[in-house]
Amino acid sequence: MSLDPVILISLSAFLAVGALATALFVIFGAVGDSNLEDRLQALAGQKPPDEPENRGLMKEDLMAAGAGVFSGASNAISRRFSNLGLYFQQADSPISFEQFLGISVLAGLLGVAAAMIAKAPAPLYPVAAIVLAVLPMIWLSWRRKSRFNAFAKRLPEALELIARALRSGHSLNSGLNMVAEEMPAPVGTEFGIAFEEQNLGVPVEQALKNMVKRMPNLDLKFFATAVAIQRQTGGDLAEILDKISYVVRERFKILGAVQALTGEGRLSGVVLMAMPIAIFFAVYYLNQDYVMLLFTTEIGKKMIGGAIVMQILGAIVIRKIIDIKV
Repeated sequence: MSLDPVILISLSAFLAVGALATALFVIFGAVGDSNLEDRLQALAGQKPPDEPENRGLMKEDLMAAGAGVFSGASNAISRRFSNLGLYFQQADSPISFEQFLGISVLAGLLGVAAAMIAKAPAPLYPVAAIVLAVLPMIWLSWRRKSRFNAFAKRLPEALELIARALRSGHSLNSGLNMVAEEMPAPVGTEFGIAFEEQNLGVPVEQALKNMVKRMPNLDLKFFATAVAIQRQTGGDLAEILDKISYVVRERFKILGAVQALTGEGRLSGVVLMAMPIAIFFAVYYLNQDYVMLLFTTEIGKKMIGGAIVMQILGAIVIRKIIDIKV
């Protein structure tokens, strides 16, 4: 089958728009967390609170520089790409970025080869390449998320261990060392890095702040803020850590109930997202000429583009419905 450039360009354009929409959603989904982190840093005295005069001056400067409404988007995108090494560190990736890139390219070529072996229509070649090329990124994101979840589940035990160490007369640094020695990865690993940093002369507040950067966990931010405040004003840090660990455990109980209640919605979302793709391939192998109308007619191309956009919007809406914050 000859490759029609018009069909290939049209399909690639629709896929590019869908990928761009998904990327923007992922990028700006994490931007909102910066507001809470700024407030915690201001409360801990690590960052001066924003003043209305400063905000107004900043707006005037941005307008004068011609940044406009796209300044936030450009800053977010630049931060994402500049923190690519941090992303691999957070996922504890066993491979380097160069190896990861090579694997992605190889997977894309294998996707094209598999499509050619399966005698798929030529316009589906880039689709197969993109699907297999993003599989390493999906694996890396899953590994990173799993590490975050494992850290969050073990964090209450780590805080209680530090609280017991403080009550027995040990210092906070000794408590960090006890967590590093007694707790498994990733909790022990991250607290061990913080302990080594403060041994090398880094203030403990900065070491905890670096750990929060590696592990963007809200409860860990509370712990770092509590340590910073206690260093400045004093107080019973052990009691504060006990309360934080109690709140975390109760939140996990509520989260478990929410996960059970939203299980049907998550399963429905998977079925609804996979059904159009499965039906397309089933009809293609049953009646190839019928499906090829989507690629050879103008209205068929528009229907493919609309289907891709609606699939992405549906995935975002379903995720918003079942993602209940606790």
